[in-house]
Amino acid sequence: MQSHDEYHDDRPLGRSIGRGLRCLCPACGKGRILHSYLKVRDTCPSCGEDLSHQRADDGPAYLTILIVGHLAIPMMAAYFIAFRPGPWEMIWIFGIGSMVLSAILLPLMKGMLVGIQWSRRMHGFGEGEIVHD
Repeated sequence: MQSHDEYHDDRPLGRSIGRGLRCLCPACGKGRILHSYLKVRDTCPSCGEDLSHQRADDGPAYLTILIVGHLAIPMMAAYFIAFRPGPWEMIWIFGIGSMVLSAILLPLMKGMLVGIQWSRRMHGFGEGEIVHD
């Protein structure tokens, strides 16, 4: 029989995602992981956790486009049916709205992906630790 401690997840995925969405360190939840708009710090300023292993690459952009598209398209259809605006009005409203929403979501998605990678010990996170399966 294996004890309950062997099944304990010391890096819960949900907590790591939540901290990542707030752009906080997935380990301690206190330090900011981004030092500019999308630049991930090499280490957490609060606990010193090594964050240099992260490999978010194109993932945040993909997720941002996915979310913005799923929100914008139904809203565009509903707005068009309700008000019958001209093409330039649609371009201005939904073009600017999509850009603003994308700019807001992009760092959040990057933080979330760093949190997921840290939680699942991907790309060198947790290297050197003994993990019991």
